[in-house]
Amino acid sequence: MSSQSKRREMDVMKLMMNDYVVEPINDVLNEFIVGFHGPKESLYEGGVWKIRVELPDAYPYKSPSIRFVNKILHPNVDETSGSVCLDVINQSWSPMFDLLNIFEVFLPQLLLYPNPSHPLNRDAASLMMKDRKQYDQKVKEFCELYAKKENIMKPTAGEETDDDEDVTEEETCSSEDEIDGRAGP
Repeated sequence: MSSQSKRREMDVMKLMMNDYVVEPINDVLNEFIVGFHGPKESLYEGGVWKIRVELPDAYPYKSPSIRFVNKILHPNVDETSGSVCLDVINQSWSPMFDLLNIFEVFLPQLLLYPNPSHPLNRDAASLMMKDRKQYDQKVKEFCELYAKKENIMKPTAGEETDDDEDVTEEETCSSEDEIDGRAGP
């Protein structure tokens, strides 16, 4: 077994040991779904999302592909594909990071501190900048409709399982979108 395979297995095991629900899509642990809870004291608190993780053969030297499967309203998440605009994954990835960093630091930071200046979802960004109260209400509505805990690991009708995107996150994100990896207040 290669060191990259061992690292992949170790990182997935760390997620499971930290109470994340992990559902493999195939037998080689390079594609799986992780149950992710919205951060406490955020608009997303109480919501649970399916996050599709695809690990490239060169993981951890090459970053994983991360996307939301169920809908989420956020300026830095593409509303159609669920792709995430997050510099630390798309451009600044280091083998020092692991999957636990993504789920305990990077994604919570993304949800706590959206960046409407460099959006993947222009409608969400525009609403956030023009009418914060309405944006907050719409985020909560999306959480209620699409991120119910009892539905998290059940497939939904019409849910995509293949990533047919021709545009990579690197092509759509700006380097100014970086999240520094520190825990929020």
